[in-house]
Amino acid sequence: MSSLHRRISIFLHAPYSDYSNHICQPVWYNFILRYTQSPENVLTVILSAVYTVGWVGMGFSKDGRMVGSSAMVGWIDRDGKAHMRQYLLNGTIPSKVLVDKGKLNVTTAAPTVVLHGATIYLAFQLKFPAPLDKQPLIFAFGTTPPKHHRLTHHEDKEAVNFDFSGGRSSGSLYPHHLKRSHGVLAIFGWGVIMPIGAIVARYYKDWDPLWYYLHTVIQFVGFILGLAAVVAGVVLYDQLHATVSAHRALGIFVLSLSVLQIIAFFLRPNEDSKVRRYWNWYHQWVGRLALFLTAVNIVLGIRVGGARDSWKVSYAFDLAVIIITVIVMESLFWVKAAKKKAIDASNMQMNTL
Repeated sequence: MSSLHRRISIFLHAPYSDYSNHICQPVWYNFILRYTQSPENVLTVILSAVYTVGWVGMGFSKDGRMVGSSAMVGWIDRDGKAHMRQYLLNGTIPSKVLVDKGKLNVTTAAPTVVLHGATIYLAFQLKFPAPLDKQPLIFAFGTTPPKHHRLTHHEDKEAVNFDFSGGRSSGSLYPHHLKRSHGVLAIFGWGVIMPIGAIVARYYKDWDPLWYYLHTVIQFVGFILGLAAVVAGVVLYDQLHATVSAHRALGIFVLSLSVLQIIAFFLRPNEDSKVRRYWNWYHQWVGRLALFLTAVNIVLGIRVGGARDSWKVSYAFDLAVIIITVIVMESLFWVKAAKKKAIDASNMQMNTL
């Protein structure tokens, strides 16, 4: 730490150059928090992180959530000029993130941003009415520099409960497990199981009556997993106060279509009924609509959830396998139907001779 102290004292001006009494603690990824508190309740912060482009931020929250918190954000613009501004995070969309409107009491010591090698340093002082003890903190970074001080959407974020009195972090406050469960259940239930059930119903009618029981069981399992994904999504939405109206509305609509399909199952007319044809049309096309909207909503959920590339690649692979399977089986289906039609026509011609 002594060599780092000497380097910091060179490129950071007072009061940040006096690093001797700072507590140093890794908080997330390559984010390192250095701080000290004075008897006057002045918190001096030096936050460092590996940096290439974009912005880096540290927020102070009441409950670990983004909405309602205030953040200090620093970046280097395309011209190489350093910037640091305070933001009030009134929402999760850029228009709700207000520059110079935060509730943090910044002291007269000018905040500073320095890029030293591959590391960016954000240094600032805040005045509090009492010594900080346990404080929910939010850390985030974006890969696009703010334009006209308008903060772009974060690439990733974390919330921790940090103990300033002891210099320790008690772990993540962000519901990563719940978010992951929501995604896995939605992809596996809506995006894998239900398409398999639809494939069985479309292409395996020769397995009568086995195809019907397989289709029913598979779709019921898919529905249960999808319903669990919706429940997890509702809980996640309430915890994060997320602004994902399109994703949420599509999810509710797909769930409604699935419930209608279940109701239609119990109202299924027998094969001799005159309305059976219309029931089949309804069941097939509502099911296809639900599967299409499900795929759209999964893609939308991956995007608004800021999922990593592994999620995108996995679902792209799943979708590609389903589409290729359907194309191949649909081609075979029509070839088989054409052959059957030709054989029936030949038999009819022979019977008339």
